[in-house]
Amino acid sequence: MAVFTEVTEAQANDLMQALNLGQLTALRGIEGGIENTNYFATTDQGEYVLTLFERLTHEQLPFYLLLMKHLAGRGIPVPDPAANQEGDVLHTVRGKPAAVVNKLVGKSQLQPQAVHCAAVGDMLAQMHLAGADYNRSQPNLRGLPWWNETVPVVLPYLDVPQAALLRSELAYQNHIAEGAAYAALPRGPVHADLFRDNVMFVGEQLTGFFDFYFAGVDTWLFDLAVCLNDWCIDLHTGAHNTTRAQAMVQAYNQVRPLSAAERALLPALLRAGALRFWISRLWDYHLPREATMLTPHDPTHFECVLRGRVQQPISLSDLV
Repeated sequence: MAVFTEVTEAQANDLMQALNLGQLTALRGIEGGIENTNYFATTDQGEYVLTLFERLTHEQLPFYLLLMKHLAGRGIPVPDPAANQEGDVLHTVRGKPAAVVNKLVGKSQLQPQAVHCAAVGDMLAQMHLAGADYNRSQPNLRGLPWWNETVPVVLPYLDVPQAALLRSELAYQNHIAEGAAYAALPRGPVHADLFRDNVMFVGEQLTGFFDFYFAGVDTWLFDLAVCLNDWCIDLHTGAHNTTRAQAMVQAYNQVRPLSAAERALLPALLRAGALRFWISRLWDYHLPREATMLTPHDPTHFECVLRGRVQQPISLSDLV
């Protein structure tokens, strides 16, 4: 989250009034993140998050917003987009597409233990099942086609060993994606970015998933792999944490048992999840956009995670 487009209190108040959410009492830009402009908006009726979308278009956004509506209606604790009198959940502020959602309670658990990882695995599986009959489809916009487009753009910024790893891993992922086992993977709407800072807890109780604006239809195993690569990794070294990974996978598997194809391809998808975020962080780091509050993530972290996933593969039998 960051502030690329400045919003005045008067502009925010006009939107809150149109959504019947009360009189604005406070507006504060949110630091962190790299995609959209975000504000905390407080009214006399509650606390909300106002998002202006800097890259996603009016045509793309209904997939995300209505997915959140769908999941909220199925009891998944996600932000619920506010609608105007016409029932529209997509709005316009400063010429940008915008949405307002309720602010979730709790805080992010940035030093998770096994109990937190189990809660994420359980709710992730519930979310996948709840989204299985969602009636809209949109690909994961940061999936393999985007990797193939973006790698040539970032390669000039890398040294020889980094470039060799990036090229070889991209070739490997293209090979995996062409196989029969990959085609057999269960799929549906995925969050695709469920890092520690996108989940809320009160104590050990998971109170919500948020920031669905990288969501798309992809393999559910990729979604799980992205979570394992953040929640179950040491942030300083990139090393795998078996205890936390076991807690997450076992909790997930209790709700939605993993298929034979998923069991076979977990090592490859863990590599895919690391590659995806290494590429995007390289892109954001070397080709940044201007923003009032913006600190790009260090891409070397996911380079380390990827090297670890290549050198020490983790199979599902290690975790369940």
